[in-house]
Amino acid sequence: MAKAATPTSNSATVKSVVSLKVTLQGLKPPIWRRVLVSGSITLGGLSEVILAAMGWHGGHLHDFTVAGRDYGEPGMLEGVANEDRLTLNGVIKQGVKRFTYTYDMGDNWEHIIVVEKTQSADSGQSYPRCIDGQRNCPPEDCGGVWGYAELLDILADPAHPERDERLEWIDEDDFDPEAFDIEAVNKHLAAVAKRI
Repeated sequence: MAKAATPTSNSATVKSVVSLKVTLQGLKPPIWRRVLVSGSITLGGLSEVILAAMGWHGGHLHDFTVAGRDYGEPGMLEGVANEDRLTLNGVIKQGVKRFTYTYDMGDNWEHIIVVEKTQSADSGQSYPRCIDGQRNCPPEDCGGVWGYAELLDILADPAHPERDERLEWIDEDDFDPEAFDIEAVNKHLAAVAKRI
């Protein structure tokens, strides 16, 4: 869903960017991404960035918790402030250096977002942009942290009776939990930049 309230992330208009480290909680070794985004991005736009950077498809509800207050899409969740009315700069002005993003209320994927620093934008670069990360994102609807651990155990055992069924379900013959493709992530982020 396009977020009309989000200012453009066109490199010509971005003077500075915020470095964020987004880490999926509950998994070891960790799955994380470091992204550069304009401080003028709304939380609604940031949700799209996180989904694309982590590898989520975006078909589930989400919310942010910033300084004890929940933000999301008011028409979809009760009791949340409008995520399109708070920008990342607004979060930073509150003195917040760390907040959470939860995706898929059934699987409950919680991400910790750490505001690392604000820096000058590089001319000629487009934003948002991923500059680092580790490990593949869990497949959608795999049952959260515990379901993903079970999935990895099954996939690691070629003789497991459920292995072929699980591979078919995740629609990948060679799911590699260690893989991280920064070029693919940035292609997804380029598509997001056109919408936000």
